[in-house]
Amino acid sequence: MTRLQALDPQTATGKTKELFNAVQGKLGSVPNMMRTMGNSDVVLEGYLNLSGALSKGKLNARTGELIALAVSESNSCYYCLAAHTFIGEQLLKTDLAVLKAARAGESSDAKTQAILQLAKVLVSKNGRVSDADVNAAKTAGVTDGEIAETVAHVALNVLTNYFNNTANTAVDFPAVSAL
Repeated sequence: MTRLQALDPQTATGKTKELFNAVQGKLGSVPNMMRTMGNSDVVLEGYLNLSGALSKGKLNARTGELIALAVSESNSCYYCLAAHTFIGEQLLKTDLAVLKAARAGESSDAKTQAILQLAKVLVSKNGRVSDADVNAAKTAGVTDGEIAETVAHVALNVLTNYFNNTANTAVDFPAVSAL
């Protein structure tokens, strides 16, 4: 059972209504996570702004989704596992085996593997990575800017994971089991 109420976009008002309208216009619907975040327009706006900014970064959408899956697996967020598996497979046309490997921090591409490993280490060490952790990414060709964006992607996904785990958000994507 959900712990926080998902708002109805039809009856929302004020800033939340504006944000829901923007999401509806972009996605064609307002997913339950955003409907639930709408209880605080500043939380929803902050999530949308950071997500939007990262979509223009050095890391492409596919890498962002792979990071999301690695972080969501680490945090046992079933909502985000389902959402990012759906986005990865249906919208980005990424093979399910690639998506599943990312959840374990693995990739056949050395640079992507280094990014995913850094993301997993950031979560497991609560951000207190070592010189060796950062140097491993750099050795694989990850730039300082890409490392910065990896940290930001991890932070964004920790936000959504913690939010959904707290709210027990109803999953409105095809369910995915943890590894």
